[in-house]
Amino acid sequence: MDIVPQIFTAKVMHKRLFPKENIFIYRVYYLAMPLPAKPVPSLMQCFPANDLGYRDGRSPELWARDILAQCGAHENIAYIMLITMPRVMGYVFNPVSFYLCLDDQKQLRAVISEVHNTFGEQHSYLCVNSDQGIIKADQWMDAKKLFHVSPFIERDGHYRFRFDVQQERLGIWIDYYDKQNNKQLLTSLTGKLSPLSRLALMLAFWSHPLVTLKAIFLIHWQAMKLVIKGIRYIPKPKQLSKKLTISGDLTKM
Repeated sequence: MDIVPQIFTAKVMHKRLFPKENIFIYRVYYLAMPLPAKPVPSLMQCFPANDLGYRDGRSPELWARDILAQCGAHENIAYIMLITMPRVMGYVFNPVSFYLCLDDQKQLRAVISEVHNTFGEQHSYLCVNSDQGIIKADQWMDAKKLFHVSPFIERDGHYRFRFDVQQERLGIWIDYYDKQNNKQLLTSLTGKLSPLSRLALMLAFWSHPLVTLKAIFLIHWQAMKLVIKGIRYIPKPKQLSKKLTISGDLTKM
C-alpha cells in the first residue's frame, strides 16, 4: 500500500445466517488517507476529521497513536492509513472507519476499527498480535463484542476480523459469532485502491451519488426488511463505560 491519499472503491456485503437469512451487497467509496491528512481537493466532498477519534477538532492521528501507546502497541508503527467515508454535501455517517497501522516496510502491525452506531455512540476494536508481529493476510483475530450496533443482534458473543492489505487492493472481513459460538453474520469490504485526485473524486461522486446518505438509508431499509421477516427487535442497552476492545483470548475479556 502506497502511503499517499487514495480512493478506495469497494463492495460491501452483509449476510445474516439465522434465524432468518438476509443478504445485501452494495457499492461505496472511501477515502484512504495517510495521517495527518491533507485537505481533500473537492468542493462536494471533504475529509471528516472532526467526526472521528476524539471528535473535538484534534487530529485522528493523535487519537489513534494515543490508543496504540496506551495498549503498548505503538512500537514499529511508522504510518497510519485511515479508511473512512468522506463528508458529502455537508453530511457524513461512518458506520466503521479503519486505521491501518504500518511499519517502515509498510507491513500491517495493528488495525483500529472505529465503530459508530445510529445513536451517536462510538466504540473501537484494536486488532494486534500479542508480540506486535505482522498481521498476515490469512490471519483471523478475535475480539469480544462490547458495543450495540444492530437492534437485531445481541450485545454478546464475539467478532472475528481479517485484513488483507495489498498494493492496489484492500479486503476486510468481519464475522460475528453469538454467545453459543454460532456464526450468525458475515460482512466484508473489498475493493480497489487508486490515486486521489480532483477528477477521481468527481467520478466517485457521480458513480456513487450521496454515498453517506445511501449508507444511512440502507441501514434503515435493511432494518425494515428484518422486521418484516419477524426478527426480534432488541432495545438499545446503556453503553458500557469501556470504549475499547483489544483482540486476544476471549476468556480474559
